[in-house]
Amino acid sequence: MKKLEIIIRTSKLNSVKAALETLGVHGMTIIEVKGYGRQRGHKEVYRGATLESQFVPKTQINILVHDEGLKSVLDAAIAAAQTGELGDGKIAILPVEDVIRIRTGERGDTAL
Repeated sequence: MKKLEIIIRTSKLNSVKAALETLGVHGMTIIEVKGYGRQRGHKEVYRGATLESQFVPKTQINILVHDEGLKSVLDAAIAAAQTGELGDGKIAILPVEDVIRIRTGERGDTAL
C-alpha cells in the first residue's frame, strides 16, 4: 500500500479528481498549500506596480492506493495535471505500513 502526495496547480484539481474517480479512488484529502520549486515564486502586475510573491498557491491531494493500482493512478494523475509548463507539480510516493478504519476496526487493504 502506498500514500501519494500529489501537489498540483489549483486549476487542475477538478480534472485530477475526475480522473482518479474513474479508476475507483474513493477517498482523498485536499489541502491548500503554498510553495515554490524551480520557478522561485511568481511576479504579477497590479495597477502598474510589480508584485513579487515567493510562494505560489497549489493544491495537495493525499490518497492511499493498493500496490497493484499504483501505476494506473500515477498515469491518470499525471495526464490530468500536466500542462507542460513550469510549475505543474510533484508526486511523492510513500510506503504505508497499515491502515485502520476507525468505525469498524478493519485493517490493511480492506480498510481502504
